[in-house]
Amino acid sequence: MLHKEEHEELFYQLALTLVPGIGSKTGRVLLEHTGNAAALFKMPLKQLKSIDGIGEVKAKGFRSADVLNAAEKELAFVLKNDVQALYHNKNYPKRLAQCSDAPLLLFYKGTADLDAERIVAVVGTRKNTDYGQQLTEELIEGLAQVDNLLVVSGLALGIDAIAHKRSVAAGIANVGVLGHGLDRIYPASHQQLAKQMVAHGGVLTEFPSGTIPDKGNFPMRNRVVAGLSDVTIVVESQVSGGALITAKMAASYNREVMAYPGRVNDSRSAGCNDLIRCNMAAMITKTEDLLEQMNWIDKAKKKPVQKQLFINFTPDEQKIVDLLQTKDTVHSDELFHRTGLPNSLLAATLLNLEMQGIIKTLPGKNYRMS
Repeated sequence: MLHKEEHEELFYQLALTLVPGIGSKTGRVLLEHTGNAAALFKMPLKQLKSIDGIGEVKAKGFRSADVLNAAEKELAFVLKNDVQALYHNKNYPKRLAQCSDAPLLLFYKGTADLDAERIVAVVGTRKNTDYGQQLTEELIEGLAQVDNLLVVSGLALGIDAIAHKRSVAAGIANVGVLGHGLDRIYPASHQQLAKQMVAHGGVLTEFPSGTIPDKGNFPMRNRVVAGLSDVTIVVESQVSGGALITAKMAASYNREVMAYPGRVNDSRSAGCNDLIRCNMAAMITKTEDLLEQMNWIDKAKKKPVQKQLFINFTPDEQKIVDLLQTKDTVHSDELFHRTGLPNSLLAATLLNLEMQGIIKTLPGKNYRMS
């Protein structure tokens, strides 16, 4: 339960992000001027518009009924859905706060420490190859040996989703940064994964509820991924991919960037190869390269991860496991027809098995045993 002063400040912090013409940089200057958002909205209009960079038009936005009504609506959403609002002097991630273009406010649902001792961003193409999947899975499995570590990615299809799924399966805290509000999950196929992540980490966004996943939101999302992290690792990316945007933003923040090399004629590795060629990224071929680059080599746990040998599957899980054990790979359509499970139940059961590290998802909706 928020105290009266906390409730009021949260309301005005939300309102500040909704004032037309007030971006993160201007908003930060204003907050430094007053110390809190409430003071800005209570300040006489004449005094407010005299602040450098504000002027009469922007100042009137602080009196806008539309702004205040929208803030009231967002406050109700935050309180109803147990969302944490992270803002100036209120649990804002320390690494991200160092970035000049960081969002004024973040919406967070989860339990992971956004100031963990070591934070790794894992990004890449939405259309990964088997090679990219294998590299991502091996990387995450290696990171399971490192204490107090958080994995960050964008909850997109492809490399992002693989990183999140394997992190959940390996017991690594992981956070997905979204390009829309917390009232939805995009893509919709990741709703179950997002629920698993909230239990093992969280989901984070700068966008208020009601914000749809517009194309222009994702570069903004990418800067948060980069700014939260000590190092950004690009697994597979085309030369114009979103992962390249994240990598370049990370470099602009003076954060480490690493990339896996790929075949010279593979377009999905062209971005990674260019990063390495231009000395914007250090080359990585295995988890140990990352640990050495970041001087985390002594932070790895000495004991090996013990895999569960005896598992009590549910009847639905057993049907899938029995079928997958008969072939190298099985397509989802064959699983649907041969198990007799409804599509929604089949998808949920497959995801649960993947989270346990029992099966692996392959491109083209194929599955195999891990």
